[in-house]
Amino acid sequence: MGVFVESNQGAVGGGGKSGFRSLVRRKRVDSAHSKSSDTGHHQLAKELSVAHLIAIGVGSTIGAGVYILVGTVAREHSGPALAFSFLIAGIAAALSAFCYAELASRCPSAGSAYHYSYICLGEGLAWIIGWALILEYTIGGSAVARGISPNLALLFGGADSLPFFLARHSIPSLGIVVDPCAAFLVFLVTGLLCVGIKESTFVQSVVTTANICAMFFIILAGGYLGFKSGWIGYKLDVGYFPFGVDGMLAGASTVFFSYIGFDSVASTAEEVKNPQRDLPLGIGAALSICCMLYMLVSAVIVGLVPYYAMDADTPISSAFASHGVQWAVYIITIGAVTALCSTLMGSLLPQPRILMAMARDGLLPSFFSEVNKRTQVPVKSTILTGVIAAILAFAMDVEQLAGMVSVGTLLAFTMVAISVLILRYVPPNEVPLPSSLQAAIDSVSLRYSNTVSTEEIDVEVSKGHGQTGVSGEKNVDISKKGDTSAEYPLIAKVQAQAMIKEHKRRRIAGWAIMLTCIGALILTYSASNLGIPSYFRLTLCGLGGILLLFGLGVLSCIEQDDARHNFGHTGGFICPFVPLLPILSIVINIYLLLNLGADTWMRVSVWLVMGVFVYVIYGRNHSALQHAVYVPATHVDEIYKSSAESLSS
Repeated sequence: MGVFVESNQGAVGGGGKSGFRSLVRRKRVDSAHSKSSDTGHHQLAKELSVAHLIAIGVGSTIGAGVYILVGTVAREHSGPALAFSFLIAGIAAALSAFCYAELASRCPSAGSAYHYSYICLGEGLAWIIGWALILEYTIGGSAVARGISPNLALLFGGADSLPFFLARHSIPSLGIVVDPCAAFLVFLVTGLLCVGIKESTFVQSVVTTANICAMFFIILAGGYLGFKSGWIGYKLDVGYFPFGVDGMLAGASTVFFSYIGFDSVASTAEEVKNPQRDLPLGIGAALSICCMLYMLVSAVIVGLVPYYAMDADTPISSAFASHGVQWAVYIITIGAVTALCSTLMGSLLPQPRILMAMARDGLLPSFFSEVNKRTQVPVKSTILTGVIAAILAFAMDVEQLAGMVSVGTLLAFTMVAISVLILRYVPPNEVPLPSSLQAAIDSVSLRYSNTVSTEEIDVEVSKGHGQTGVSGEKNVDISKKGDTSAEYPLIAKVQAQAMIKEHKRRRIAGWAIMLTCIGALILTYSASNLGIPSYFRLTLCGLGGILLLFGLGVLSCIEQDDARHNFGHTGGFICPFVPLLPILSIVINIYLLLNLGADTWMRVSVWLVMGVFVYVIYGRNHSALQHAVYVPATHVDEIYKSSAESLSS
C-alpha cells in the first residue's frame, strides 16, 4: 500500500505475532479530526477552572492520614525532623507531578495515566494501568468511607452514639462488621457526582475549605502554645535527628503516600476549560499547598510534645490535651471528617472517567462510555462505581486491602515518567486512522508511489512500521526524493543520510530508555532486598547502577526528537530537566513498589491476572484499533483533506 501500513492486528498473521502486535499498538492523541468524527458519545462538560482543579487536588490528597501519620512517623522514624521528611516526600511527588503536568496539557482527555500510556507505550501496558487504577479507586473509596463513621461517632460523644441505622453492627455468624454509615455516604457522594461536575466540585471545595480551616487552627493555635511553652519538643538532648538521616529518609518514604491524590486532577482533563494552562497550574498548586500544610502541621506538633511521648493513634488531639486544650479534639475531629469526605469524593470521581476512556477505546463495553445529555457526566459508570464501592464499604473490612491502593498509583506514576521519555526521544511517528478512510489513504499513497521506486518504498515501510522507526517528517522527504534525485542528486543524498542518522538516533534512544528502566529495577530490587547475600547484592547494585547511569548518559548526550514540538496539543507545560527528572521519578516509584510487601503483591497479582483474561477474551478483540490503518503522522491532514474532497464531489 505504498508508504502506508495496515495494522493487521487480529486479521492477518499468526496468532502469536498478531497477539504481540495488539499489545504494542498505540492510539493517537485526540485531535479536531478524531473528535469531529467521533459521534458515538457526547462530550463531557467543560466547566472546570484552576480554582476547581486545586480544590479537587487538595481535597483528594489531604486525607485523615495526616491526623494520625505524624505520630507514627515521628515516633518510629523522623523524630523532630518530621517536617523535613514531608519536604523530601513532597519533592519526590513533585517529580511525578511535573511528568503529569506535561502529559495532561499535551493530551487533555479523560483517562489520565491510562490515556498517556496508550498513546506512548501501547495497548497492553495501558490496559494494565487502567485495570490497576480501577482497583485503586474502588478499594480506596471503600476504605475511606469506612473510616468516616468512627470519626463521626467521636463528634457525637463516643463509639455507640450514632443512630442505630447508621452505627456499625457485628454479624458473628458471617464474621463481618457492617457499616451502614459508610454505604450511605458512598451513595450520597455518587448521587452528587451524577448531578454534574461543576456542582460536585463546588461541594468538594466547601468541604476541602473546612478541612484546611481545621489545619490552620492546628497551625495557629499550636504555634501559640508552642511559643508559650518554649517548644519543648525541640529541646532534646538527642538533637534534631535522633534516628539519623536514614530515619528521616525512611519517614519520607512512609509519608510519600500522603501525597497520592493529585493525579485525580489529570483525570478531569477533558472537563477543563483551558487545559494547556489550567492543568499544570492546578496540579502544581495543589501539591504545593498540600506540602506546605503538611510541613507546618508536623513542625508544630513535634514541637508541642517530645516525639517519643506522642500518641500513635491521636497525636494531634493528645498534643493539645497535654497543654490543657481538651476541647480542640472537636475541631480536629471535624477536620478529619471533612478530610475523609473530600477524599471519598476524590476517589469516586476519577474511576467513571477511566472506565469511560477504556470503553471509548473498545477495551470495555460501550455501556461505560455513555454520557448523560443533560448533566454531561458518565452517569451509568458513576452509579455502577458507587454501588460496588458501597457494597464493599458496607460489608467488608477493606483496611487490610488498603495497600493495594498504592500499587495502582505507583504503577501509574512509573508509566507516566516513562511516557515522558518516549514522547521526548521516540514519539510515535505513525498514527492509526479508521478503515473508513481507506479510499483516501489509497489515493494519497498512490500519489507518492508514482514518484518513488518500489524498492525505495519497501525499505521505508520496513523502517517506518516499527514503533521506534523513522519520524513522519522523514517519510515525506523520502517520498519526494524521486522528484529531486534526478535534478538535485546531492540534495537527495543529504536527505537519505539524514534519514539514516535519524533512524539510528531513535534506535539508540529506544535501547537507552529500556536499559534505564531495567537498571532502575535491578538497583532498587537489590537495594531493598536485605535477604540477598551481601556480595551478590552489591554485584546487583553495581550492575543496576551501571545500566541506569549508562542510559542516563546516552539520553543526555543525544538530541531529543524534533517531532516533540508538534506532538499533541502544543503550548502547554514542558517538563524540565529531561531525562534526569523522569528517571529519578522512575527509580523512586519502583523502589516504593518493591517495598509494598509480598502479601500486597499477591492480592494485586490476582486482580491483574483477572484483567489479563478480560483483555484476551474481550478487550483485544473489540479494540478500536483492531482494523486501524497506520500512516505517517505528517500525512494525516492530507488524508482527511482528500477524504473531504471526495465526499464533497
